[in-house]
Amino acid sequence: MRYAETGYNLEIDLSRGSIERVETDPRLTELHLGGLGTSARILWDRVPPEVEPFSPDNLLIFSTGLLCGTPAPGANRTIVSSFSPQTLFMAYSMMGGFWAPELKQAGYDKVIIRGKSPRLVYLWINNDKVEIRDASHLKGKGAIETARLIREELKDPKIQVLAIGLAGENRVHFASIEHMRSSASRLGLGAIMGDKGVKAIAVRGTKDLNIARPAGFIELCNGILKYIEWRREHPIKGVPPILAYIGSPQEMAIHDEEWHTTGFSWGHARHRRKDFWTEEIAKRWKEIQDSAVERLISCYNCPMKCGGIIRHPELERYMMKCYSKLTYVMAAMADDLAFGFRIAGLAQEYGVDGFTTPQVMAFAIELYEAGILTDRDMPGFPSSNEERFFWLLDKIVRREGIGDILADGVYWAARKIGKGAEAFDHNTTRKHEQMVIKLGMLNPIYYLMYATGEKSNITQIEGQIPQAPLPKEVREEFVADWPHLPRWYEKEFKEFILKWEPRGEYALPFYPPPDLICKLVEWQETMHYIDDSTGICAGLSSFPIKPPYHINNLPQIISAAAGLDLDDAELWKIARRNRNMVRANNIIRGLRRKDERPPDDHWKKRFPDYESKLQDEYYQFRGWNKEGIPTKETLNELGLDFVGEEFERRGIL
Repeated sequence: MRYAETGYNLEIDLSRGSIERVETDPRLTELHLGGLGTSARILWDRVPPEVEPFSPDNLLIFSTGLLCGTPAPGANRTIVSSFSPQTLFMAYSMMGGFWAPELKQAGYDKVIIRGKSPRLVYLWINNDKVEIRDASHLKGKGAIETARLIREELKDPKIQVLAIGLAGENRVHFASIEHMRSSASRLGLGAIMGDKGVKAIAVRGTKDLNIARPAGFIELCNGILKYIEWRREHPIKGVPPILAYIGSPQEMAIHDEEWHTTGFSWGHARHRRKDFWTEEIAKRWKEIQDSAVERLISCYNCPMKCGGIIRHPELERYMMKCYSKLTYVMAAMADDLAFGFRIAGLAQEYGVDGFTTPQVMAFAIELYEAGILTDRDMPGFPSSNEERFFWLLDKIVRREGIGDILADGVYWAARKIGKGAEAFDHNTTRKHEQMVIKLGMLNPIYYLMYATGEKSNITQIEGQIPQAPLPKEVREEFVADWPHLPRWYEKEFKEFILKWEPRGEYALPFYPPPDLICKLVEWQETMHYIDDSTGICAGLSSFPIKPPYHINNLPQIISAAAGLDLDDAELWKIARRNRNMVRANNIIRGLRRKDERPPDDHWKKRFPDYESKLQDEYYQFRGWNKEGIPTKETLNELGLDFVGEEFERRGIL
């Protein structure tokens, strides 16, 4: 009997029109847990590096995590994996909501799609009955509208739907996959779904899951719930409001945006507006947000309410969470938060990434203002930035005119446009747009995470520690109540927090020492890899400070659910194995040290020699060579000897 997982994947070949229910190897669960870990292994085994993202032979994998659908609070993430049309490397993105638990309860751990449909279709998974259905009537429909129409067509309001909008149909390289309460936004997975001709995947499941030790597991889950309730009432002292609580960043509940609006960038990730946040602005934005947010909502089996149902003047209600209420406002240099709610809703219906899209549009405006793009390229271009953003969004999702070029993202668009446009590509890493932040002094911890993170997305790497030194008066209290640390690093991490100062001997970039920097990066990344394989929301584990899930209780929770014999060291090793498995997919596709750098102007004060030595030290710490390639010894230690053999066969090692 399989515990926590179903033991079956659903394999769909759209070129052949075939549907298969395939039993999985339990040994892979022991090695990789599930979710991202097993998906990375499937991509390695079945998609050769010569296969391009828009090839029929590329796979698109929708995966549950190992704990999805169990009573584990917040274990609801869908992990979508493939190869990105933007970076050309492995892409993965997570979404919350209800879809992954519904798939588990329908009897499947993953949906694996290959091939291409000759016509637009949607998939209907109803427990054991699975159909490929015509979706011609949904062509051009918005993602949110599509989900509603499918539920009406199938006459069941409980059906959970993933869908793409017009951007995915037109293979916009930063198209998202939407699920009402959440989305898989980054790295263009919606474009892969559109390229395969899949408009949506609808799921209804009513089956039970087996738990290895139910009584013990429920007791552990109740402990997590009790801690969540306690942490709600005990925010972390000495950090900005956005970091003080648990859950995904509480953007729909928090009104104080001074930290974001003064620390993050305006325009195409260039400008700072330190004088922007005033009492008048704060009051006006609060009124706008309170009128726009109808109510706060949660994902499956989670007591936190991190998202909001948003009223839109022209569209159906939509869901928003995290930072997307500000990305369009700040990129457009707008002062009106209502503009952010309006355009974000339209963008979600079109199905585009809320981080990349505003940067692409601001990039186009800067090229226009610099004379690189002209009225000949953009006939009828409006005069105000807000109007320009709506104009550009429409062109991009339809791939009309200049929008056809911009739809490939900043890196590729700059090289197609030429005439100096490449100089305006200064906020990408691995050809992927990064967070719009411009800071002063180099942060070596973030330098390594930006440079070497496999997802090319800092928000899926960071967490666990304060982002700046704590006030002296709260440091002792902070470290005294910190049971979340890996036992082998506990003393060093506590000393770091106690010594860390805004300036002087114990300030960044030369404090802490490189070996401790490597350990801090490893810890943050490790927790994300555990979450991405178990399906636990990062907002309850890898992202917040002092979360309910951590390295010291997760082994017991996973073991009680899945029947695996795990301790903290073995769980750490599994996460390390998964991290190297994802990296192997990228290395075999050409990733090398030259690709691993943060945006050039992310920090004003840089130290190239120090950064290079730091990267050397981190590669060595991870068991990689000077090019960032895992050594044969590292791969063998992790049970990935087949990767080393393939690297040798191809002359990579």
